[in-house]
Amino acid sequence: MKRVLDVDAVRGFALLGIFAVNVTFMASGYPGNLVTDPDFDSGLDNVVRALSSVFIDMKFYVLFSFLFGYSFTLQMESASRAGAAFSGRMLRRILGLFVLGALHTVFLNGGDVLTTYAVACLFLLLLRNVRDRTAIRIAVGLYALVLFSLVASALFVDRSAFLPGEAEALANAEHATQALLGGWGSNIGEHLDGLPLLVIQAVSLQGPTALGLFLLGMVAGRRQWLARVTGSEPVLRRIQWIGFPVGLIGSIIYTASGGNGNSLGVAASVATAPVLTAAYVATLLRIMHNPRTTAVRAALAPAGRMALTNYLSQSAACLLVFSGIGLGYAGAFSPLALFAFVAAVFTAQLVLSALWLGRFRYGPVEWALRWFTNARRPAFVAPSRRHEDAPETAPVREPELRP
Repeated sequence: MKRVLDVDAVRGFALLGIFAVNVTFMASGYPGNLVTDPDFDSGLDNVVRALSSVFIDMKFYVLFSFLFGYSFTLQMESASRAGAAFSGRMLRRILGLFVLGALHTVFLNGGDVLTTYAVACLFLLLLRNVRDRTAIRIAVGLYALVLFSLVASALFVDRSAFLPGEAEALANAEHATQALLGGWGSNIGEHLDGLPLLVIQAVSLQGPTALGLFLLGMVAGRRQWLARVTGSEPVLRRIQWIGFPVGLIGSIIYTASGGNGNSLGVAASVATAPVLTAAYVATLLRIMHNPRTTAVRAALAPAGRMALTNYLSQSAACLLVFSGIGLGYAGAFSPLALFAFVAAVFTAQLVLSALWLGRFRYGPVEWALRWFTNARRPAFVAPSRRHEDAPETAPVREPELRP
């Protein structure tokens, strides 16, 4: 059970970071157009943006993808225990994720990642039997290809030929913000208008990156790296000593060069984000296994266990607060206010996830996806407290594959 709690808790941590990034694009049209909102251009606003760029941007996508690959191996074990054909199960799950992602893209958030994960998982399914060394080589090759394309783009592609100037970008950002303030029609239209860019990003950057990290996560899952952690391993300290300085240097270069608007800066972040993310995870594992701070794991694990439900509900919360479908606060929150909003929503998710899983076995979306995956209706109500208090006889919970 400790292994499952660790994996779920780290996933809950990743869920927080993903939300902190996604909310900026769901709350305003300016970040998506790579310009700063003139209403929030104070020194404090810029400091908050810079801190987010250094410590959060592009880091948690790496972690989420790695955990997806790790959970893939748990799904293989689950199918083996059940005597079920893994390929059929996984193909149904991939289809379910793709449909959920498509609906999410149209109705909630045009920056969805589930469809990209679903397609990348098809390749992971084909590569599931390769040796660890081969998986690592493919992962490194994919990552190198992404870095090469970013550097080549920076050196040989004139971005000004197809990117709008600042005045046009500001106008586009204002138009996008007004679209958010509209009803269903304008919001869905805005999401659909962004599909071409979403596909380009998925093919050129997010998809290959995700697949590479899926493979590394699969190797880690095979070797059960998160199953034997005690928090006192010297390797965790070494990861921190290497990951923080190297990763932060890359993040500072990314931020100082203009963030997503500079391909070389993006390349620096992509190259160093994995080691900074590893340092985050090493730190979190040490905290969770410290007797004085084990409550951190207990708080994060329920949210990570129903991460798919929480991921979608974060988008729903943003839609209700920022769009004209709900309260219509698009463009009204400063960067600091957005972080307060993220903290409030995520805290509510921690509480609600714990309460929900105290009564039910799975999150609602996880339950529906599991039903579709296994082609039979799973139990929904959680085991009785009497069984939960008797771990020697309690059934082992089959791990879920979450985004």
